[in-house]
Amino acid sequence: MIQIAATARRVSITIALLLLASAVYAVVAGPQLPDPGKAPLSREQQIQLGFQTGAQVYQQMPVLPDSSPETQYVRQLGQKLVATIPPQHSWPFEFHVIPQKEINAFALPGGQMFVNIGTITAASNEAELAGVMSHEMSHVYMQHSAKQAGKEKTTAEIAGIAGAILGATTKGTLGSLAQEGIQFGAQGIILKYSRSDEAQADAVGAIIMYKAGYNPQALADFFKKLAAQGSAPPQFLSDHPNPGNRELAIQKEIAPWPPKTYSTGSAAFNSVHQQATGVRAYSGQEIAQGAKSGEWAKLNRQNGAFFKPAAGAGVATPAFAQPTATAGPVGLQSVLPSSRLVNSDLGAMKMARPDNWQLMPPAKNSQGIRIAPPAGVTGNALGYGVMVSGVRAQNGQAMNIDQRTAELVRAFQSSGDFSQVAKAQPITVSGVQGRSVIIQSTSPFPDANGQPQKERDWLVTAPHPRGALVYFVFVAPQSEFERFRPTFESMLRSVQFAQ
Repeated sequence: MIQIAATARRVSITIALLLLASAVYAVVAGPQLPDPGKAPLSREQQIQLGFQTGAQVYQQMPVLPDSSPETQYVRQLGQKLVATIPPQHSWPFEFHVIPQKEINAFALPGGQMFVNIGTITAASNEAELAGVMSHEMSHVYMQHSAKQAGKEKTTAEIAGIAGAILGATTKGTLGSLAQEGIQFGAQGIILKYSRSDEAQADAVGAIIMYKAGYNPQALADFFKKLAAQGSAPPQFLSDHPNPGNRELAIQKEIAPWPPKTYSTGSAAFNSVHQQATGVRAYSGQEIAQGAKSGEWAKLNRQNGAFFKPAAGAGVATPAFAQPTATAGPVGLQSVLPSSRLVNSDLGAMKMARPDNWQLMPPAKNSQGIRIAPPAGVTGNALGYGVMVSGVRAQNGQAMNIDQRTAELVRAFQSSGDFSQVAKAQPITVSGVQGRSVIIQSTSPFPDANGQPQKERDWLVTAPHPRGALVYFVFVAPQSEFERFRPTFESMLRSVQFAQ
């Protein structure tokens, strides 16, 4: 009995020591990032949405090239912050700098983050800039935009990735839309954060800062600095509503955390901070005006600022993107259309196709359906045939066929080496007036000598009775396009929109 009692005491002491050690470890380890939970959009959909919206930013705003010192610095700082996030909850973060005077930053679903040059110059030290970036990173980590998507509208309306086109079910062959017209910034549904989202991003951002070696108090200091700017607060505060007593809440959050030696001065920050003051920066009004004329898309191309997803990000190729030639030459007889056409029900419409061409569902969530000979498709790229997809008008906007067609052409151009050959011309599709545009790109198939060859992409757009813009892209190498034109025209004449 004595031995049993002694053993019991040892066990009790051991358990007490283990509990004490666990408690001590919890204190020493410091705060841990919360479970981000789940969102109605899948991981792939969020990454794709961020990619497609990011590509639009490069069309509508000036962006510094990857090689600029400011972008290089922000990316290095960003990766230092990303390293604090557990891999199972992380995202393929990418960092970009916008030469805009106003203080602002925003992060898109999937990890695309944009920081204004005005934010860099407004920060007093690296910790304050890290605080802003950690806050934005927290919105992505907690999937706030994706969760809001489920509350505000359906997944299809927000993401344009999964869901129905024109009321067809997701099981239909037209169940996948190309993303178009997503807004961003203060007016955009993508970045419409609630006050609870903001409070959570403050708290999670403070944890990221702490883990990265920065004093989380700098986040509170930066918000206090912004709030002190009087009756015209920075755009950052307009986009990020104050959850109330923001600085006090951050201070209360970090008070019980164990003391830590934080990063102080940074020579890299000092250098970039000074250099950023000499960067040509634009006001928000100037940027809005330039977006209307297409000035920024042109300037970004001239400066070598091209948007591309991170390697290994798992981003699906947009519906209108064509990879460069990777396959061998294709035999013409294997792709020529039969003279016999058969009708196909595409859910929102009916369309005839050659009986030796197949109806292929979207290869990726972001792509449209393909009607093509099997030999005319390589990987996800269409070299011979037709791609059919559509875009939904936003917020009940009236369908302006010229404007929508121009937007679609710009989307083509932002996704690859597409160039418009001629102005849009009127054309009739299923009894309604549409637009016809000839675009040129590089075929995914080389010519008979194995050399890259030009491709003709005949884009036809038309308003559907259910309120969306349907578009067709008829594809063939430029040297052979006329052989396929009669079939393409017959297919277009056969289109019947469902009412």
